[in-house]
Amino acid sequence: MRPPRTLTSRLVLTTVALVALASVLVAAATTFAMRDYLTDQLDSELRETLDRATGPGPSELPDQPPDEEFAGIRGQRVGTLTVNFGDCGPSTIITADGPGRATVEEVPGVVVDELGLRESTDQPATVAIEGYGRYRVLSDQDCTLVGLPTENVDDAVMSLVRWELVLGALAVLLAGIAGSLVVRRQLRPLSDVAATAHEVAEQPLDTGAVGALARVPDHLTDPDTEVGQVGQALNTLLQHVESSLDARHRSEQQVRQFVADASHELRTPLTTIVGYTELARRRGDVEATETALAKVEEEAARMTALVEDLLLLARLDSGRPLAQEAVDLTRLLLEAVEDARVVAPDHRWRLELPDDAVPVEVIGDGARLHQVVTNLLTNARKYTPPGSTVTVAVRDDGFEVRDDGPGFPPDLVPVAFERFSRGDASRHREGGLGLGLALVRAIVTAHGGTVSLATEPGLTTVRVADLPYEKTR
Repeated sequence: MRPPRTLTSRLVLTTVALVALASVLVAAATTFAMRDYLTDQLDSELRETLDRATGPGPSELPDQPPDEEFAGIRGQRVGTLTVNFGDCGPSTIITADGPGRATVEEVPGVVVDELGLRESTDQPATVAIEGYGRYRVLSDQDCTLVGLPTENVDDAVMSLVRWELVLGALAVLLAGIAGSLVVRRQLRPLSDVAATAHEVAEQPLDTGAVGALARVPDHLTDPDTEVGQVGQALNTLLQHVESSLDARHRSEQQVRQFVADASHELRTPLTTIVGYTELARRRGDVEATETALAKVEEEAARMTALVEDLLLLARLDSGRPLAQEAVDLTRLLLEAVEDARVVAPDHRWRLELPDDAVPVEVIGDGARLHQVVTNLLTNARKYTPPGSTVTVAVRDDGFEVRDDGPGFPPDLVPVAFERFSRGDASRHREGGLGLGLALVRAIVTAHGGTVSLATEPGLTTVRVADLPYEKTR
C-alpha cells in the first residue's frame, strides 16, 4: 500500500496512530491493574476460606453449608478444595447450588496429581483443574489446600477488555474525524500561500513588462508562525523576481534603443562616406578628393570609437585582467583637466590637490584610468550649460568630479551607470550612445574600486574610490 503523500494525510495518520497507541497503552495498564486488584481481593477471600477450612477436619465438613456463607453465589464453584498430601483424608470441592445448599464432591486422585502439588505452599497460585476450571489455591503448613474459582475475575477482566476495544475503536474514529477537520483548518493558510504561488506561476513572465506580482496577504506573513515564515519568504522571493523582471525589461528596452541609436550612428557616417566617395569619383579633381578623404577619415574614426567601446565592455565582462602598474593619478587628472580647457573653453575647469601637495599614485591601467577621467569630464561638459564650473578633486584612494549644473533627472539616477542609459536629448547639445558612464563603472570595478553618484540641482558629484594606491614620499 502506497503511503499517503499529502501533508494533511500524513498529519492525520500520525494523530490517529498516536491516539491508537495511547489507547492500547492505557487499556493494557488498566487491564493489568484491574486483574491485580481483583486477584488481591480473591486472595483475601482465599485466606479467609483457608482459615475456615482448617478448623474442623475434612470428615467433619457439613453436607449443607450455612446460608449466609453461600448466599448470592448460585452456580459458582466457591467451596473448599482440599488436597490430600498424605493420609489427611480425601480431596474435595464444595459447589454452591443455591442459597443454603451446597454439594461436597470428592476430587479424583488423578486430578490431584495433575495439580503438581506435592508439598504445602503459603503463597496463592493459579491452577487449572480439568472439569472444574481455573482456581486460585492456597495451602497451610499441614495437608490442607483450599481454592476459589477465578471465574468472576476472568469474566470481569474480559468484560473490561471488550469495553476497551469498543471505546478504543471509537476514540480512533473520532481522532481521525477531528484530526482531519483540525489539520485542514490549520493548514488552510498554507493553501492560501500556495494559491498565491500558483497565481504568479500562471502569469506570462517570459516577455514584456510584467508589472506587479501577487503577494501573500499580510496576515499570512507573521514571522512567529511556520506558515508566516513561508509567506514572508515567498513575498521576498517575489520581490526579487519582480525586480529582476523589471530590470530585464529595462535592459531589453535599452538594448532596443541602443540598436536603434547604434544603427543611426553607424548609418550616418556610412552614408557620409558613400556620399563623399561618390562626389570624389564624379568630380575627379584633387580638392574634392582631399575633402572626401578627410571626411571619410573623420567618420571612420567615429565608427572606430564606437566599436572600440563595445569591444572594451565585452573584454571587461569576460574578466580579462588589466595592466597593473604605478599610475601618477595627480598628473593624469591634471592633463585631463588641461585637455578639457582646450576642448570646452566656455566652462570653468578647476583641479583640487591634497593639502600636502604630494602626488598620489594608484596601481592600475593608466590608459583605462585616463579613459575614466575623460568620460566623466565629457559627461560633465555635455550635460551642463556654458559657464558651469567643473571641479576635479584628488583623493588618497581615487578622485571625484563635481559640477554646479542642473543635475541628473531623478528617473535617470538609479540607472545612470547602466549601459545604453541616456538623458533627455533636449538637455544637452551632443548625441551619445549611453556608454560613457557604463564604461566608467566597468573599468573602475575591474580595478577593484567603486563609483557612486550624488546629484541635486546645483551640485552633482561622481566619486571614484577604493582604488589600490600608494602615496609618494
